[in-house]
Amino acid sequence: MKNSTILKVILFGAIVIVGILAMQTYWVVNTWNINEEDFNKKVNLALYNVAKSLADINQSKLPPRNIINQRTTNYYIVNIEDEIDANLLEYFLQKEFESLALNVDFEYGVFDCTTDEMVYGNYIGYAPDDPSRQVEPGKLPKYSDLNYYFGVKFPTRSGYLLGRMQLSVFFSIILLSTVVFFVYSMYVILHQKRLSEMQKDFINNMTHEFKTPLSTIKISADVFLDHTAVRQDQRLMQYARIIRDQNQRLNQQVEKVLQLAKIERGNFEVKQETVLLVDLLTPIIESMRLQLEKRGGRLCAELPEAGTRVHADPLHLTNVVYNLLDNAIKYCRRQPDIRLWVEQSGRQLSLHIRDNGIGISKEYQHRVFDKFFRIPTGNVHNVKGFGLGLYYVRKVCRAHGWRIRLDSEPGAETTVTITMPVKP
Repeated sequence: MKNSTILKVILFGAIVIVGILAMQTYWVVNTWNINEEDFNKKVNLALYNVAKSLADINQSKLPPRNIINQRTTNYYIVNIEDEIDANLLEYFLQKEFESLALNVDFEYGVFDCTTDEMVYGNYIGYAPDDPSRQVEPGKLPKYSDLNYYFGVKFPTRSGYLLGRMQLSVFFSIILLSTVVFFVYSMYVILHQKRLSEMQKDFINNMTHEFKTPLSTIKISADVFLDHTAVRQDQRLMQYARIIRDQNQRLNQQVEKVLQLAKIERGNFEVKQETVLLVDLLTPIIESMRLQLEKRGGRLCAELPEAGTRVHADPLHLTNVVYNLLDNAIKYCRRQPDIRLWVEQSGRQLSLHIRDNGIGISKEYQHRVFDKFFRIPTGNVHNVKGFGLGLYYVRKVCRAHGWRIRLDSEPGAETTVTITMPVKP
């Protein structure tokens, strides 16, 4: 994956996460505010009803204004301007809170004007059997501007509001887990990319280092083959040919790795020019016929008209045809019978290569063009290779804008078709 692609993914992911976090934060804060407002309304209504009930019992009137004063977020002062019975106060508080479904712990106190002190009443727990909710009695602050009032405090107000936001908290935890997973995934991707780049650099350097000894071996093998004494000794001649052939095979694999390294680095360029298809295919066919003759096979070629031209990179198109014909020869367990033909329909030209090889089952046909993929054959590999040939073919076709299709039946035949535009 390219650095620019990874940077775009990280940037897009960061923008999305920031947006989601902003929306989640707004949702949580808004939910908190709604619950807080609802709590305050219920508390004010309950305390007003308590004050009214106490006034009715005392046959007195409530003050015209400022009956309920919220001193802090969880502490309320209720002014009734009359004496207060603590037992009745506790009863009415519990009754009103239960009627409004305010299932929250509270404590209350009554102001004693004779001692000018706040007399603590009681702590009422919603779940008294829960030991975690047993709270030591506190000291409620007084309010010096009033003479007859009582105070109510909700020590667990924050916990009560959070309890009503369980769904929001649950989704927030999921979101945070997602963010952590995304950050971890980006770390893993960057780490793996760094390791992959180190591996590619190592392979590139290694293959480049192979070029010099391979060239030296080729020169030595050619000199060896041209020597008179070697030509007169059949055994030495056979060994010299083996050295030359294996050197050529290894050099082709190194060149293939170097070409694919260019593709991976993004340096792969096709230098397209007008190519006469007959002039390009003829030497390839003659060269491959020599290999087929050694195996007792044949190559039937139906070339296009002499003036048929395509717009392509001659080097890469030659490599593509060589790769396809080489595969057709290698993956054949009997005498190879290969057919190459070209069809033209309007402005489109199709190059077909068909063989009578082992074929490819349906489950693997969509993967044969993947990098390093080879059809599983257990621990037996009769045909050696890296799984790079067809991957290179697909890359070249994509770089040219050509279409490539594979049709195959196991044990029967395989046909590879490349469709390209005709150059007028």
